[in-house]
Amino acid sequence: MRINVLGVGFDNVTMDEAVDRGMELLHSPGTHCVVTPNPEIVEVCRENLAARQAVNGADLVLPDGIGVVKGAKMLGTPLKEKVPGIEFAAGLMERMAAEGRSLYLLGAKPGVAETAGEKLAAKYPGLKIAGTQDGYFQEDGPVVEAIRQSGADCVFVCLGAPKQELWMSRHGQATGARLLCGLGGSLDVFAGVVERAPKFWSDHGLEWFYRLCKNPWRAKRMMKLPLFLVHVRKEKGRK
Repeated sequence: MRINVLGVGFDNVTMDEAVDRGMELLHSPGTHCVVTPNPEIVEVCRENLAARQAVNGADLVLPDGIGVVKGAKMLGTPLKEKVPGIEFAAGLMERMAAEGRSLYLLGAKPGVAETAGEKLAAKYPGLKIAGTQDGYFQEDGPVVEAIRQSGADCVFVCLGAPKQELWMSRHGQATGARLLCGLGGSLDVFAGVVERAPKFWSDHGLEWFYRLCKNPWRAKRMMKLPLFLVHVRKEKGRK
C-alpha cells in the first residue's frame, strides 16, 4: 500500500529495499518504470493530470528529498526515509555491474551523457553502456528505435519533470528495455558537470538550499517547496 502525499502515492521503502525492488523489476518480464518525485514534482502533479497519472502508474515511486518525507509525517502517514534518485541509481548500477547488465543514458545537454557513460563504465566495472542520447532531440521515434536496437536492459531517462515521466509512460514499452528510471539532472552529476551537495547539507535536509546558493536562478522553482508545505498543512486540516 502506497503513502498518499497530495495525490501522489509513494512506496514506503528504505534505500536498500528500493534497490532490491529495482533489481526485481529488472528481472521481471515486460517493461517497468521507476519515478523519483520531490515536492516540486508533486506540485506539478497537483496541476497536471497526465503527469499525475504517469507518476502514479509507475512500478516504483520513490520519495526524492526530505520535503516529501516531512510532508508525509505531517499528514500522519510517515515514510521510512528519503530515497534520493541519484543514490538509488548508484545502488542499482552497482548491482547491474555485478550481473554484466547494460544501461542506456538519455538526457542532458549534448556531450554530457557520453561523458557520464565513460565515467560510469570506469566506476562500475562490468556495467555495459549500451548507448547515449542527449535530451535535445526533436522526434521520439528515432530515439526509441535506437534504444531498442541497443538491447539495453535499463534506461536512465533524464529529461526533467514531467517530460521524463510522460515519455516513459508513452514510449517505455517500445524501447524493449526492462526498466526505465526517471532521474532528472543525474547525468550532470555523473558527468561531473554539476557538483552534488556535500554530505553535511544532504544529511540535514538542506540539499535544496545548497543548490539554490550555487544556482540563484533556481529561486522560482524552489518556491514550490514552501507552496508544497502550505498545501500539506491544508490537507492535514481536512483530516
